Amino acid sequence: MKPNDLVVTPTHLRFMNRGFPCSIGKGGISDHKVEGDGATPRGTHRLVGMLYRPDRINKPVNWAEPIHPRDLWSDDSNDEAYNQRVRAPYPHSHEMLRRADPLYDLVIVTDWNWPNAVPGRGSAIFIHRWRKKGHPTEGCIGLRPADLRWIAKRIGKNSRLIVL
Repeated sequence: MKPNDLVVTPTHLRFMNRGFPCSIGKGGISDHKVEGDGATPRGTHRLVGMLYRPDRINKPVNWAEPIHPRDLWSDDSNDEAYNQRVRAPYPHSHEMLRRADPLYDLVIVTDWNWPNAVPGRGSAIFIHRWRKKGHPTEGCIGLRPADLRWIAKRIGKNSRLIVL
């Protein structure tokens, strides 16, 4: 493990020798992640992108991409674009990236089951803000908004998410 890796336990994330409280999936940490189980997949995952709401926050780093009003994420195992960013209108099951709440104002995208998704293995393992302390996610990693912004400005493309 390197100092610029994000190392996750059930209650904390360690990055650059600092600890941050975090939330994980309501299904706990799993070695056998499947779509809809609410689990956070154990393992080492690359960070492959960063998305942000330009109408709500400033661009956090030069490589971050804006979330547009029609941006979605496919979570339909039968869709050929399963676990990919897609655009509305979209006929398959999906999650809206441009949400009314601030949950996805800043999102760090991992390579869980990406880019060549295995149907049913799970989609969209992101690092995003938490709803509140101790409130679980659907499988993602949740952080306090200020901590997420601090981390986002310091990660690099060689940083990894390591879920213990």
